[in-house]
Amino acid sequence: MVITFVSNYINHHQIPFCEEMAKCAPDVEFHFIQTMPMEQKRIDMGWAVDPKDYSFVSLYYEDKRACEELILNSDVTVFGWSEGLIEELEAKRLSSGKLSLRVSERIYREGQWKMISPKGLIKKYKEHTRYRNKPVYLLCAGAYVASDFDLIRSYPNKKLKWGYFPVGAADNTDPSGEKSERKVGFPIRICWAGRLIDLKHPEFAVNLAEGLKGHGYDFEMKIVGDGDLKKDLERSIREKGLENKVELTGGKKPAEVLEYMKTSDIFIFTSNYLEGWGAVVNEAMSCGCAVVASAEAGAVPFLIENGVNGYTYSNGDYFDFYNKVLLLFEDRDKILEFGEKAEETIHGLWNPKHAAAELIRFCSEHLSGKEPSPSKEGPMSVAESIKPAGFYRTMQEKNRLE
Repeated sequence: MVITFVSNYINHHQIPFCEEMAKCAPDVEFHFIQTMPMEQKRIDMGWAVDPKDYSFVSLYYEDKRACEELILNSDVTVFGWSEGLIEELEAKRLSSGKLSLRVSERIYREGQWKMISPKGLIKKYKEHTRYRNKPVYLLCAGAYVASDFDLIRSYPNKKLKWGYFPVGAADNTDPSGEKSERKVGFPIRICWAGRLIDLKHPEFAVNLAEGLKGHGYDFEMKIVGDGDLKKDLERSIREKGLENKVELTGGKKPAEVLEYMKTSDIFIFTSNYLEGWGAVVNEAMSCGCAVVASAEAGAVPFLIENGVNGYTYSNGDYFDFYNKVLLLFEDRDKILEFGEKAEETIHGLWNPKHAAAELIRFCSEHLSGKEPSPSKEGPMSVAESIKPAGFYRTMQEKNRLE
């Protein structure tokens, strides 16, 4: 079985999954087609990799003929993000009757009210609905993707859960199979990681630190990242007298971010509804952190069951967020419990090896002439239509502006 994955460029979010696919040789012949060089802004963020270090990567812009052959004639072609560079080629493959899968984040991330735009609706309808009777499936990279596509009545009964599968911490077992003991002492260590931009609300972290200090809790906080809000955060930290509690580390490479997570007890994730996925949630959970996360981001409803393997808060509600963190400070056993359950979620289900195995199983069933069955849970399971809370807020904002 030849499976080809097409996307803009290989990066640290995709490499672990691709490597697992490549390990399935000789049963699977796996290819990754990179359609463009990586943008400089991503390189500056520490994302740079040399695609030629990976034998399964082909560069579309260097060998179009060979890449087009793979896209059109592979047993299975998976389309990720390609910036419209192969739009006609993709349409030709999707119309061919060969098994194809499309990975997508939300198409109405800024608010589902945008679907009322006639021009946008017609374009999306044509792009996604004309393959209803073809073996074309939608891999939903986020919990609210299915709801967006339901609005344009596309991919009926063909929407499956998907996501990003970045490399996380190794399973913390010793050679005898025993788990290494994890403890929560003082100070309690909190981590926030991401770009310092509006949609990620890093100010929630600073405000949280002010509240915890006011309650007299012993803690330390690392805010890992760089961005437009850095100076505002520095000023806020000084004004609130948090210099001894909060450290702005600056931007770090992905491997360095993981090291901060490994030494943290609690990870806070404060992005709003504009966050399509949020791979740092996967990473923090794999490191055994107790995660308090915004349910508006695409990864969170897939990965976290509130009160079981972490806490979630909704609708950008800072007070709900703050109170969920307080619950962990008041019951430190929950930090350990959530951290252990979070590790189990990633290492047992939402990881690149399991995702690769389920994708291959699904495709094999189709190619053998069977009706492919979705997984029971996790990657390749049925993506249910979940209405995003951000819809209501953005609709209200639109009405107010008008």
